[in-house]
Amino acid sequence: MSSTRLEAPPRAEKTTGPSNGRAATAAQADVGAAAHQAFWLLRIGFTVAPILFGVDKFFNWTVHWPDYLAGWINSIVPGSGQDFMYVVGAIEIVAGLLVAIAPRIGAFVVAGWLAGIVINLLTNNAPQYYDIALRDFGLMLGALTLGRLALAVVPARRSGALPGRPW
Repeated sequence: MSSTRLEAPPRAEKTTGPSNGRAATAAQADVGAAAHQAFWLLRIGFTVAPILFGVDKFFNWTVHWPDYLAGWINSIVPGSGQDFMYVVGAIEIVAGLLVAIAPRIGAFVVAGWLAGIVINLLTNNAPQYYDIALRDFGLMLGALTLGRLALAVVPARRSGALPGRPW
């Protein structure tokens, strides 16, 4: 019985870089490092910003916050608009701390909170606050991005695949 040998078809040659795999490994390392750095940048930002905005709700240094509260919300919550802003400030401080301690949870809490703020702004004296609602929508997308990165980066750090901090 004679054996017939089949030849494999020739491989397509890559013209974009070396075929030894080093370029792919370097690109993966760059993407991993960039994702890790983006995670930390977003984590720090979404820790500091909610805490600062939360503290400001108690003092109204930057703006008189009750002015941004939609009338329909003000009519269903007990107390004054400023009383409600005290509660909002406390929640924002806790959300910022949650991002610092547990970003896989805190990022999604902040994103949900920002979605609520967007709804409030879109229903408060339309179209007066549409620009702020659009900005907060962008922040919400950033918080969702942080949450997604946290779902990947935190386990990778725990397994030793990534260092604790990228610097």
